[in-house]
Amino acid sequence: MTNLQHQTTIAAIATPPGRGGVGVIRLSGPKAYAIAEALTGKALGPARYAAFRQFLDANGQVMDEGLVICFPNPNSFTGEDVVELQGHGGPVIQNTLLGRLLELGAIAAKAGEFSMRAFENGKMDLVQAEAIADLIDATSQAAARSAVRSLQGAFSSKVNTVLEKLIHLRLHVEAAIDFPEEEIDFLADGKILALLEDVQASVGAVQQSARQGQLLREGLQVVIAGKPNAGKSSLLNALAGVERAIVTDIAGTTRDVLHEKISLNGLPITLTDTAGLRETGDIVEKEGIRRAIKEIENADLLLLVYDLSQGEDPMHLADTYFANYIDPKRLILIANKCDLVDSEAKVADLQGFRHITVSAKQEMGVQSLVDAITAHAGFQPEEDTFIARTRHLDAMKRTQSYLAEAREQLVVYHAGELVAESLRLAQNALGEITGDFSADDLLGKIFGSFCIGK
Repeated sequence: MTNLQHQTTIAAIATPPGRGGVGVIRLSGPKAYAIAEALTGKALGPARYAAFRQFLDANGQVMDEGLVICFPNPNSFTGEDVVELQGHGGPVIQNTLLGRLLELGAIAAKAGEFSMRAFENGKMDLVQAEAIADLIDATSQAAARSAVRSLQGAFSSKVNTVLEKLIHLRLHVEAAIDFPEEEIDFLADGKILALLEDVQASVGAVQQSARQGQLLREGLQVVIAGKPNAGKSSLLNALAGVERAIVTDIAGTTRDVLHEKISLNGLPITLTDTAGLRETGDIVEKEGIRRAIKEIENADLLLLVYDLSQGEDPMHLADTYFANYIDPKRLILIANKCDLVDSEAKVADLQGFRHITVSAKQEMGVQSLVDAITAHAGFQPEEDTFIARTRHLDAMKRTQSYLAEAREQLVVYHAGELVAESLRLAQNALGEITGDFSADDLLGKIFGSFCIGK
């Protein structure tokens, strides 16, 4: 289904800013061919043929030269007439060429507008459009592979399969409502309940894969906290595999938060080292501690490091600085410097809290900590994992809620009309994922996060 309702022709630089051998400018819309011909002073070549052309200013003077490739609708990225100009890469010449295209009748493209037109013209669904941005932003090979699978339609296919089941179920329910005079009570014979439970199971299976995809895309926010000299910076360096944080014997070396993006067992992690927690009169150090507590509040997982060789009580530290944020589900106690104590020494017996003994400096026990972090996230990506976003999981959560309502109306109240309404709402929620049912403000928010020129 092709829309092609846009009357405007958009233009944007499609390559990143800076110096480069080649710079690409993209045109899309009904006047793309005419504008390109006015820029070059010549007719365009055949479709998908790279024709060498000079790019001329308003006075016919050569600004640059390069290749021109045209893609006629509907067989283009956007489904409209598209022209790509491949000139020399450099901010001055690229902006000069773009300015000339705007003089000739194009308008500057907004962020994600090319992809949005592709979505509106039926070239891809919303999940595939989002996968383009996710592929560009991928921080690991696993995330990139998953984004490609979503771009190729793996996620959409799973969602559409469930949607077909849900539509089939709705047809049965509607038939039972429309033909109540039939001798067989379709609402009570068990068939509709079986179909409903199958849909619920199918949504649950997609949810599980989507959770893994969300972790691949968004990763985990892990914060390291503790007293000065507990070994926080050494632990960050051990997990990162490089010396990113300064390590000294001087207390209070780390005074600000330090973020490091790493990958642990394939899971993207944003690892944050924080200022040591202690009473201090130093204004700068106080600000560092305030920022540390703020990071702790927002962490997906907190690693509370304490010095095993000093017999520290980690929970006293926690009660003093962030008692309101202690949650056993998102806290791991790290007994550090085990290489400095007798092998028979025992860590404190703190019921309900996970405890791992390490030597960050000697990198002892670090792999156990890595395994604990990935286990905390429930990260077990399969080979066919697809990239997913928070909004996808929210849509599936609401779908399951409506399906649960439908089951209650069916089993408890035997109310066919209410079952039908709950199933309709479930279909709408699930359809939001691929864009079958999406508000304009949601589309604007999604595509507005894309790159200019994409």
